[in-house]
Amino acid sequence: MYKKLFIPGPTHVREKILQAQAEPMIGHRSQEYADLQADVTPKLQKMLYTEQRVYLYASSSTGVMEGSVRQASTKKVLNTACGAFSKRWHQITAANGVPCHKIEVPMGQAITPELVDEALSQDDYDAITLVMNETSTGLLNPVADIAALVHAKYPDVLILVDAVSCMAGEKIEFDTWGLDVCLAGVQKCFALPAGLTVCAVSDRARERSQQVPNHGYYFSYAQMDKRYEKHQTPATPAISLIQALNAQMDDILAEGLERHWERHKEMAAYVQDWARRHFALYSDENYLSNTVTNVENTRDISVADLNKELGKRGAMISNGYGDLKEKCFRIAHMGDLTLDDLKWLTGQIEDILGL
Repeated sequence: MYKKLFIPGPTHVREKILQAQAEPMIGHRSQEYADLQADVTPKLQKMLYTEQRVYLYASSSTGVMEGSVRQASTKKVLNTACGAFSKRWHQITAANGVPCHKIEVPMGQAITPELVDEALSQDDYDAITLVMNETSTGLLNPVADIAALVHAKYPDVLILVDAVSCMAGEKIEFDTWGLDVCLAGVQKCFALPAGLTVCAVSDRARERSQQVPNHGYYFSYAQMDKRYEKHQTPATPAISLIQALNAQMDDILAEGLERHWERHKEMAAYVQDWARRHFALYSDENYLSNTVTNVENTRDISVADLNKELGKRGAMISNGYGDLKEKCFRIAHMGDLTLDDLKWLTGQIEDILGL
C-alpha cells in the first residue's frame, strides 16, 4: 500500500517531480546538460542567499561531508556533537586521519556560541563542524550566532555545516552568516528522491583546500572548479535528479522564499503544540526544529504498533533514533507537506490511540 511519508527523509515526492526524472536522457557533456546546470545553479544560490559557488555531487550527504573535512584543515578540526548525526562529523574526520577533537552535549541540548568559544580557545583549530538541524532529536542549533562568534574571535576557522534535514526548509543566509561549507541531500526538505547532494562552498574554503595535501579527488573543489564555468561536473552527474531539482526549485521560488520558510514554521508550530497536548517534546524548547519534531513517548505506547496501524491508513512516521527507539517518535514537516497533511496525520494518531 502506498504510504505518505512523514519521516525525516526520504520524504514524500510529488508526482510532478517523479515525472521530471522521466525526461529523455541527455549527454553530460552536451549543451543541453550545460543549460540545465546553468539554469538550476542560480536558483540554488538564490535560495541559499549566496553569490559563491554551489556544487552538485552525485553522492549521499555523508560522502560530501567526508570530502569537506579532507579539504578543510591544515591544523586541527573541532567537531561538535549533540546527537547521532552530528557525531558522524567526528567519525568521518577521525577516520580520515585529520587531527580533531570532539565536544559533546547530551541529546536534546544545543551547541551554543559560549560552548564553541570555550572549546576553540583551548587549541589551535582552523575548522569547526556543525549540524544545523539534528535529525535524531528535532533540534535546531543556532548556527548564525555560532558563526558570528567564530568570525569575531577566530577568523581563520572554517565553518562546515551539515544542513541535511533543514536546507530548503529553513532560511540559510550563507554569505551573510559567513559559512564556508553548507551541504544537504535532496531527499529531505527538497522532497526529491535520494542520490544528489547540494553543497555551497565559500571562496576561502576553496583556497584552504589548495593548502591541504592529499585532499582527495572525487569531492575536490579544484576538480569541480575545472568544469564549473562550463556548467558541468568533472564526473558523471545525476542528470535525472538534477532535472527534478530544477523543477522543484521553480516551484519553491514560485511559492516565494519567505512564504516557503513560513509554511515550515506553521507546520512545526502545529505539530509541537499537538505534541505538548498529548505527549511532550524531547528537545530544548529554545531550539526546536522547524522541519522535524521529536515527540517524547510519555504514554509508553508501542511506536512500532502505531506505525503499523498508520501504514494501514496510508501514512508513516519515524520511531526514535538509536537509543531513543520507542522512547520517542518523530514527525517530519518538510518538503511539499502542508498544514492540512499534518492535521490529517495527527487526527489518525488520535483515532488509533483513542486520544
